[in-house]
Amino acid sequence: MCKLYQSVAVYFGGTKKWTIGTLSLIFLLSSFFVNAAEAPVGIIKTMKGAASIIRKDKVIPAKIGERIFVKDALRTGPDGSLGMTFKDDTLLSIGPKSEALIDEFLFSPAENRLSIVTRLLKGTAAYLTGTIGKLSPESVHFETPVANVGIRGTKFAVKIEEDGTRSQ
Repeated sequence: MCKLYQSVAVYFGGTKKWTIGTLSLIFLLSSFFVNAAEAPVGIIKTMKGAASIIRKDKVIPAKIGERIFVKDALRTGPDGSLGMTFKDDTLLSIGPKSEALIDEFLFSPAENRLSIVTRLLKGTAAYLTGTIGKLSPESVHFETPVANVGIRGTKFAVKIEEDGTRSQ
């Protein structure tokens, strides 16, 4: 038996079975907490035409049922549209030639950690708030190249014109 393992076994009570179980549990828990930080925040529910997800500099073809994560960008082609539902039941739809970024999503009502920040970089979007908007309206932000929208109601639509201006 190697010296490191003997030291660990002595420290944790001297039994191999208990030590291996403890180390396995520590490994499993550490991977759980790493994956919890990378948990999906929503799912694609509807889609038409060309649409993709940009995740960590990789382009992934969008499809119904595909999970969406924080920092994912959603992009549609000239004939595309895409609709997603967040874990708190917020709905986001983007139209043709659009790009939206999921910048932040915190949904832990028991810990009062609520926040959603979405950025429309170009194109059109329709937005319907979910639980976060109902429990903490000040925690919902929708950003565009020309303005930040603080959501205090329940729904809105926005279009970023080709020249970068906004119309509602």
